[in-house]
Amino acid sequence: MRPMKSAPGGSRTARRAETRKAKGRRQLLLGFAALAVVTLLAAGLVTRGGDGGTEAETAHSSGTSSSPEARRTEARGRPGTSSGAEGSTEAKPSASPKAPASPKAPDPGPKSGTGIFTTASASGGLVGHGATVRRYTVQVEGGSGISATEAAREIERVLADPRGWTADGRDSFQLVGSGPHDFDVKIATPDTVDKLCGQAGLDTHGEVNCDVGSQVIVNLKRWLTGSPEFSGPVKEYRALIINHEVGHRIGHGHETCPGPGRPAPAMMQQIYGLKGCAPNAWPYDGKGTYLGGPSVP
Repeated sequence: MRPMKSAPGGSRTARRAETRKAKGRRQLLLGFAALAVVTLLAAGLVTRGGDGGTEAETAHSSGTSSSPEARRTEARGRPGTSSGAEGSTEAKPSASPKAPASPKAPDPGPKSGTGIFTTASASGGLVGHGATVRRYTVQVEGGSGISATEAAREIERVLADPRGWTADGRDSFQLVGSGPHDFDVKIATPDTVDKLCGQAGLDTHGEVNCDVGSQVIVNLKRWLTGSPEFSGPVKEYRALIINHEVGHRIGHGHETCPGPGRPAPAMMQQIYGLKGCAPNAWPYDGKGTYLGGPSVP
C-alpha cells in the first residue's frame, strides 16, 4: 500500500504553530536575561550602600558607631554639634591635655663666695650618752645665700637623731656658738671647697665634700641639690653628708655595699654609685643595728 499524503493546508498550520512556539521561547529567554541584569544591579547598590552609606548613616542616627575610624575619633574627643545652616553635625577638636609640669631642678647656688665665714651663734644641749663629748660650730660662707643659724639647727637635728652616731654608745655631740670646740662644720661654695680641700691634697672637682684637719667642709651644691644617685629628699641627703663626714671625724673609714637591696652604709661614697644597695643616710637603723659594709681603702 502507498502511504497517504498530508494535506497542504495541514502543513502550513503546523509551521505557523512552530513559529509561535519559537517566538515564545525567545521572549521567555529575554525576560530571564532582563531579570538577571536587574538582580545584579540591585546587588551592586546594596553592596555599595553597606560599605559606606546606609550602615554608617544608621549608626550616626542612633548615636553609635562600630567602625574603627569612629572609635579612633572618639578616643581623641567626643564629636560636638555645630549650628550651621544645614544643621550638620561635625567633630570639634578636643583640647589637648596639658602635660604635667616637670619638677623644677633645685638651684645649686653660686659657684663662688666671699671666702669669709660666719659662725652661727646658736648653741644647744648635749646629745647622746657617750663618754666622748665632741663640740662643734657651724659656719657658712658669705655669698652662699643660706642662713648660718638655720643650717646649724638642721645639723644639730641630724647629730641628735637616734639613728646617728650617738647610737654607738661612745660619742656625744654639742652645738656651740663660741668657745672651745673639737671641729667646725663649714658650708662653702664649690670653688672654696676645692681650695680648702685642695690644701690637704684632696681633689673635690667642685662637686663633693671633704674632712680635713678639724674641718668638715660641705659643698654648697650638694647641700642644695642632693645627689643624682640618691633618690630621697634633699634633707635626707644632707643627713648623709653630715653622717659621712662626721663619721670620718670619729674614726670611720670608707665602706661599700654589703649586698643587693640592702641599705647603703653611711660611710659608703654613695655619690659614685650604689652598687645595688638602697640609698640610706644613717649609720644605724631604728633598732640600733649598725648598717655597715665591707671596708674599702
